[in-house]
Amino acid sequence: MPPRKRRSFTAEYKVEAAHRVIDTGRTIAEVARELGLNEALLGGWVKDERRRIEAAASHGEKPLDPAERAELLRLRRQVAEQDKDIAFLKKASAYFAAMQQNRNGSS
Repeated sequence: MPPRKRRSFTAEYKVEAAHRVIDTGRTIAEVARELGLNEALLGGWVKDERRRIEAAASHGEKPLDPAERAELLRLRRQVAEQDKDIAFLKKASAYFAAMQQNRNGSS
């Protein structure tokens, strides 16, 4: 039997999962079941996020509220999509510039 492939999670997913526990007051076990995660894994994420929130508070910074986090995630996705579009357009413009140069050079 082949070994099971490990799942990997983005930092954004970990923070959002942790905030499902922190913001709602639900138990780690309940949220872990809902998300199909191991309780210990989610518990570590919650502990890390609480530590991050405490560190921010000790430096006088206010953590993001859920609406701000959602907006930040949306904007990050938008920027990633625009980066893909820009990369495609660069390749396309290089291709068409080469085609134009070949057409002018062969005449």
